Amino acid sequence: MISTTTHSVEGHEITDYVGIVNGEAIMGANVVRDFLAGISDVIGGRSAAYEDKLAEGRQIAVREMEDRAAQLGADAVVGVMLDFETLRDGMLMCVATGTAVKLRRRS
Repeated sequence: MISTTTHSVEGHEITDYVGIVNGEAIMGANVVRDFLAGISDVIGGRSAAYEDKLAEGRQIAVREMEDRAAQLGADAVVGVMLDFETLRDGMLMCVATGTAVKLRRRS
């Protein structure tokens, strides 16, 4: 499955717009990681624990979006947008949204 932030796929023609698809991931962060991330923030460092959690959330959300597109018979998802939010109690949310399309390779 091709997923792209652009509105076209190079070398292909969009033959049908199947619909809007999305995937979500809501993940908890634990107390130790929150504490260590707070220390990193105070001293100006990067929080690898949170970066890893964000990457994991992004992968899950994109995979879910692609799975939903495949269920609709799509070949690709174009115009993909990612949104990250911090929810209460240390919960992280990632949402991937795009348009599922059918493609034909250009001659």
